[in-house]
Order: sequence, then C-alpha cells, then structure tokens
Amino acid sequence: MTLSKSQYIRGLQCHKSLWLHKNNPELKDTPDEQTKSLFKTGGSVGELAKELFPDGEEVEFNPDDFSNMAEKTKELIASDTKVIYEATFREKGIFAMADILVKNGNTWDIYEVKSSTQVKEYHLNDTSIQWYALCDTLKLNRAYIIHINNSYIRESFLDIEALFTKVDITEIVKDKQVSIEHNLQQMKTMLSKSMPNIDIGKHCHNPYTCDFYSHCWSHVPTPSVFNLYWMSGKKKFEMYGKGILHYDDILPSMVLNSTQTLQINTAKTKKPHIDKPIIKKFLQSAIYPLNFFDFETFQNAIPRFDRQKPYAQIPFQYSLHILYEDGRVEHKEFLGDENSDPRKELIAQMLSDITPTGSIVAYNKSFEIGVIRALAKYRVEFLDALLALTDRFVDLIVPFRQRGYYHPDFNGSFSLKSVLPALFPNDNELNYKKLEIQNGGMAMDTFANLHLLKDKNLREKIRADLLAYCYLDTLAMVKIWEKLKDI
Repeated sequence: MTLSKSQYIRGLQCHKSLWLHKNNPELKDTPDEQTKSLFKTGGSVGELAKELFPDGEEVEFNPDDFSNMAEKTKELIASDTKVIYEATFREKGIFAMADILVKNGNTWDIYEVKSSTQVKEYHLNDTSIQWYALCDTLKLNRAYIIHINNSYIRESFLDIEALFTKVDITEIVKDKQVSIEHNLQQMKTMLSKSMPNIDIGKHCHNPYTCDFYSHCWSHVPTPSVFNLYWMSGKKKFEMYGKGILHYDDILPSMVLNSTQTLQINTAKTKKPHIDKPIIKKFLQSAIYPLNFFDFETFQNAIPRFDRQKPYAQIPFQYSLHILYEDGRVEHKEFLGDENSDPRKELIAQMLSDITPTGSIVAYNKSFEIGVIRALAKYRVEFLDALLALTDRFVDLIVPFRQRGYYHPDFNGSFSLKSVLPALFPNDNELNYKKLEIQNGGMAMDTFANLHLLKDKNLREKIRADLLAYCYLDTLAMVKIWEKLKDI
C-alpha cells in the first residue's frame, strides 16, 4: 500500500480521517471559498519561489500517471540536472513530491515552499516524510522550509530574495526519522481493518479543520455545549467527555459565567433577554449624525503594490449609511479599481464622505480602527485627519456583549451574521443568503483575484455584487440601531 505525503500528514492528525479518505471520500465537506483561496495562494507562492533557483527543470503533474512522473524525475537526476521542480518519488511505500530539489556538489537539498509566515509543526512532518522517502535513493544534504517574510515591504519592485525566508530544518527532520517507520506501520495496520472508533476532539481542528468535520460532528446539536460563549475548547471537550452535550445535561452545580447562564436560560424559555438600561446607556453614548461604517479588505501573500506588506489588510471598499437625527438616511460608498492600489483614493473619499461631526458606528470597531491606523502610516500627510476619526467610533456590538439584548438564536455568538437574522427573521432585505457574495471572506477573495479576470462584463457584475454585500453590512447596522431604539 502506498501513502501520499498528504495522506501521511492526514493520518498524523487523525487515523479515522485517513480511513475515511481511503474508503469513503464522498463524505468529505465541499471546500469553501476560503479553502480554495488558500490552495490558490499556495500555488502562486510556490510558482514564485522557483525564481529563487532559476533555470530548473519541472516534472509536469499528471494525476493519472504518477509512475511516469517518478521516472521523469529519475531521468533528470541521471542527466545531471541541477534544479528540479516538483521532483516526484515513489519509494518505501510513500508517494512524495518535493517542491524544489537542488544539487549541491554530489548531494541534494530539499526545499519545501509554504505560503505561511513561519515554520509550523506540520511543515516539519511534511518535509520529514519526504526525507524518509528520498534518503535511500538520493544522497541528501540539507532540508529547508521557504516561507513568506512578513516584515518585507515592497518598494518599486518585488524583491524575491527579501520576500522569502529560508529556514534550515535538517536536524529536526533527521530526529523525526525514528518515528516515521512506526507511524507508517500503524497507519497501514489501521487501514487493513474496519473504521477506527475515534470520537471528535481538538484534533478535528489541528493543524487544520478536517474535511470530514460535518460527518464526524453530525451528532452534535445546535445549540450544544460547544456553543457556550467564552469557554475554552479544553473545558468544552471535558464536558463532552462526561456525556454533557445538550444544555439540559449541564448540572446546576457547574460554574458558568453570566453570559453562558443567559444562553442556557433563554434556550429554555425561547424568549430574548432584554435589559433596557444597558441599551439606553449605549444609545445615549452616540452623537448624531450617525455614520454607520464598514470596510472590506483584501490580503496578498505576494505584495502587488508599493508600501504593501505580505498579508496586510488592504481596504478596497467601504459602505457608509448616515442617519440624521430627523430620521433621514443617506448612503455613500467606495469601491476601488481592482487594477491599482485603492488606498489613496479611498482615503480621500472617506474623509470627504464621513460627516465632520457625529459618531462613527461600526460592528466590532477594532477592525475598522486598525485599518484606519494602518492607512495613517501609509499616507502620513493624512495622519492627523485619519487618527481623528478613531476617537469618534462607537461599537454596535457593545449592547449585545453587555447582555442588554440576548436572543436564544445567537447561539453564543455576537457577530453581525448571528445577531441580524435573530432580530429580523424572514426579512429578505436583510438576508445575506440572497446575495452572491455572502461574507467578508468571499468579498476579500473575490476582489483579490478580480484583476485576473478578462471578461469585462463579468467583472462589472462582480463589482455590483461587492457593492451589494457591503451595502447590506451598513444597512443592517442602521436596522439594528432602530430596533434597539424601539426596544
């Protein structure tokens, strides 16, 4: 039986996941947009990293003929090729592809490229299984992880050498060799039997969320102890291990905080909890006109623009609903050009659109304030004007977190996507599911890749979808504000 490198890593996370992958792959969750984006980012970073070792030969990927890929690799090694991209091996029961293989005298160095900004444990396991597969075929010298240097700032041109960091992990990889044979034998023995009886646990999310999550967690209801607010994962699984899953299973003697107690009580009564003094105090803290404001941002692993860092939150869009004291509502918005740096134009329009007085209302204001502070560093000529905005922010999440209003359908979450449908059930105007773009992650990934799209009509449709999504974010805040006033 042959295991791929990724299957070995899956098996280290959970034997049951590996068994299901081999025997019931149809039970996998469909990858969401964020997962697809991560794969795409990894691919683009891997392609760029090849420029660190130019003039190499690439083994063309063919999912229907791995044997031919391995043979092609052997031919390149025999021909005295110095650099091989996607070098492929089927050795010792392992199928592995090395991102970059570089000849160093009469030995070879392995380079694994990662789109992260640091070396992680599963990167070490990833490279270790490659070393195991290759060490009898090649004389190996060193093993490296190449990752993104998140302190790099692009200026004028993309400096490949400065963008990437190379970390020598050879000694760690060698130390891990002693456990690989044992791990492989356990996995192969497990795969020869019926599905292992492994319950859910913290391993379901470590190092990443398993793609059999929905299948393995199908017995967990909503709400459950896993929805309890501000409780550590360790404590939740301790409760689960004791057979405590439903709220009704929780003993009166168990110590809970006030929000968790409120969750349980409202779930039983099926009625919202309302504390009018808390709501009133919050409403009185704001000054008209109210600027309901929301940013959308994107991230690039590989900076596209000058003065941009890897994975920096770059604002490309905002929506602004202005509510005046007489009840009038005005809407303004900005959506940057996907082909150029949107920040300078966004700053100018934002400073013009937001009223010179009055509160700026955001939902979880720390994000908006953080983006504005980053913009102030980016364009210091606007520093004073931008930082002056930060003192005017009021956070709409406050009356909910302070338990001024709690609805059982919040299920322990105070996010806008949880609060809005609980306050306005069956309201199509406020239903994100009616939109093409339904959350910030989708908006981020959509705009980040929009410049690659050649179809002008499709680009314009997507831009309209982005505007509709951001518009709903601030309209939702207006409606929530008005609801709180009514209460």
